[in-house]
Amino acid sequence: MARRRQPSGRKRRTREHVIADLSANFVERKVLECGHVLEIRTKDYGLDATLVTFDADGEIENGFCELQLKATDHLKVSADGMTVAQRVSVRDLKSWLFELFPVILVVYDAVEDRAFWLDIQAYAVNASIEVDEVRTMTLRVPVANAVTIEAVQRWRVLRNRVRRERSSE
Repeated sequence: MARRRQPSGRKRRTREHVIADLSANFVERKVLECGHVLEIRTKDYGLDATLVTFDADGEIENGFCELQLKATDHLKVSADGMTVAQRVSVRDLKSWLFELFPVILVVYDAVEDRAFWLDIQAYAVNASIEVDEVRTMTLRVPVANAVTIEAVQRWRVLRNRVRRERSSE
């Protein structure tokens, strides 16, 4: 019979740590393939990364997109297969809704090495979210919103639209 190893008392890298890093790596690769940069935050206050984009000449563009990354080994797909469910803190959600630039929620499926995204502000408007009396809320992320190079380009378009709207005010 094999002996169980005695815990050393040292800090451990958990599966949650591993898949969180895999989610950041997955998204960052798509961003890099577009010629942009994903700045991963080391201090997390409800947002994990910032997308910084560059034009065709390689010049930095004004504005950014904020990303919140969620990773799981147990993706919760709806019965019809159209959405995945992601529970979020209402405190975070309230903060995201007051951001000036787009906030993108990314749900990473570590088992299948894939991810899906949701534009938080647009979702809140379309779903008429009421967040006053609950601590957490389940958001429905469309499976059609796969994180791809095209998705990163779409995030840039969202950011550009916000930037144009802000400059015309």
